[in-house]
Amino acid sequence: MTGGHRIQKQIIAVLREHEAGVKAGDLARKHGVSEATLYNWKAKYGGMDFSDAKRLKALEDENAKLKKLLADQMLEASALRELLFKKMVGPAAKREAVAHLQAVMGLSERRACSFVGADRKMIRYRSRRPPETELRGRLRDLANERRRFGYRRLFILLRREGEASGVNRIYRLYREEGLTVRKRRARRRAVGTRAPILVEAKPNARWSLDFVHDQFACGRRFRVLNVVDDVTRECLAAIPDTSISGRRVARELTELITQRGKPRMIVSHHGTEFTSNAILAWSKDYRIEWHYIAPGKPMQNGYVESFNGRMRDELLNESLFFGLDHARSAIAEWREDFNTARPHSSLGYQTPAAYAQVITATGSDAVLMEGSAPPPVAQPAPQGVTKTVEALIAAG
Repeated sequence: MTGGHRIQKQIIAVLREHEAGVKAGDLARKHGVSEATLYNWKAKYGGMDFSDAKRLKALEDENAKLKKLLADQMLEASALRELLFKKMVGPAAKREAVAHLQAVMGLSERRACSFVGADRKMIRYRSRRPPETELRGRLRDLANERRRFGYRRLFILLRREGEASGVNRIYRLYREEGLTVRKRRARRRAVGTRAPILVEAKPNARWSLDFVHDQFACGRRFRVLNVVDDVTRECLAAIPDTSISGRRVARELTELITQRGKPRMIVSHHGTEFTSNAILAWSKDYRIEWHYIAPGKPMQNGYVESFNGRMRDELLNESLFFGLDHARSAIAEWREDFNTARPHSSLGYQTPAAYAQVITATGSDAVLMEGSAPPPVAQPAPQGVTKTVEALIAAG
């Protein structure tokens, strides 16, 4: 018999004496209690035997448990409402959530941890890592200068400055400083297999041409003719103007050949500037094979399309041009930076200019054996869709 049941049995025995005719004052003196206590016992246990008192005690205990359970559920629901708009992913977020519950609702650490689902050791943990203030500051400065660079390219820039930290540490600081680049909506990608053709790994093996469009601050539109070397990934020319005809394209290519040399092949789409009589005659005069991609297949000209994406992401979307002269100077400056300073992921994070010097000095075979960069490949047009310059001339 438990202590509570023993006390109930004694109380019922005292009440039985009172029912037998013993006065309340005498009973109170006999058992060492006050008369008020005796009357309280009578109000609660009067007319009961021991079994009835036992059931009453069980009901009171169960009622107390239900009240406690209901109070805990209401407290948990209130805590969850406090944390409704908090993202509790990771130790730092859980520490913040526990601190919020302790400050706002006055919960203990144990209770707050149970609601959040966090271990108390994790909540009490304090990092012993050094603050690395200088490295964080330099990383923020580089990220502000290169707002569309991710942590890998920022890591390459820091390495050039002599920073010995590994890429994992740079990535951790990059995340902690909130420097993650906002991702823009991705385009739909083609699905299916392609049959790439190999291009000789040397400069001027093949050039790619394409246009990218933008507008000035006043709303007037302009376009940029981009010429890219598919092997070295260099931007050979980026020519902005309000209109660029086929004759202008031929003239710019002639000037580019005098500076760099003649390419073996040029790839472009079927735009009127590239299928004009001026371009057809120019390619025949210079004996350069001009390859037209299949209609509606821009990824057959993927190198210049990728370059256009980088230009739009890092320059055009980040700049406001006030006129043609401003656009020319800004695009020329960015092109120089792209060729000589910007790490290119497809070239093992070398710059295009440095990679061009390497394959020129060592030869294409050595580069391919070393594996410093993947062998350049191009996507050909499907059989029967490719149009050459001779076919276009014959068709008039």
